[in-house]
Amino acid sequence: METPGASIAANAPRREETQLARLARSIAEAIVDGRLAPGERLDEAGLAARYGVSRTPVREALRNLAASGLVEHRPHRGAVVALPDPPRLRGMFELMTELEATAARFAALRMDPHERRALAALHEEAAAIMRGGDAAAYEAVNLRFHHAIFSGSHNPFLEETTQAMRVRIRPFSRGQFNLEGRLMLSHVEHGEIVTAIAQGDAASAEAAMRTHVGRIAEAAAGYLAATPAMEAR
Repeated sequence: METPGASIAANAPRREETQLARLARSIAEAIVDGRLAPGERLDEAGLAARYGVSRTPVREALRNLAASGLVEHRPHRGAVVALPDPPRLRGMFELMTELEATAARFAALRMDPHERRALAALHEEAAAIMRGGDAAAYEAVNLRFHHAIFSGSHNPFLEETTQAMRVRIRPFSRGQFNLEGRLMLSHVEHGEIVTAIAQGDAASAEAAMRTHVGRIAEAAAGYLAATPAMEAR
């Protein structure tokens, strides 16, 4: 029969892992949402104070996030929010382009009428936001638009993989909406995708999405190249 002490000891690592996972998720969300910017130094003491923990779990969480690519360790600076060099960034967007283009092709073939109407409604919602020039609100509806297409592919593994990849590149792509004219261009590109999906035109949906994500990559690279963090690499 297991003693109470043994039970507590057996459960202790599980509680520690749960706390560590929660902390890593919180830091990851701050990176993805832009509260921690690419290239920003991640001070262990400051993060420990922010999240009400000791420095030890912070150190472990940062190590885990480094393995996922969101954090990198630099000599004499310690942990920083990852800021990939241009070739790596191009590779990330190259993969994202293929994943999203495939999702759009499948969505054109597989979305039911309700899903197509919902996608068109999201596009109309984005139009009003675009005219108001609210970049943060547009980014939020943009995420919902792309997620609707991932879901509409009716391929759960593709949806999961594409969603994870979009989270990975979000810290680097979100700045594009601060570029002059990008909101309007993004909305026009979305319109081409919506039209192709509504018509069940898989080839056009795939091509329109490939063009759209390619332009996101160009805009994001231009925006990041002008940031002080990138210049300091």
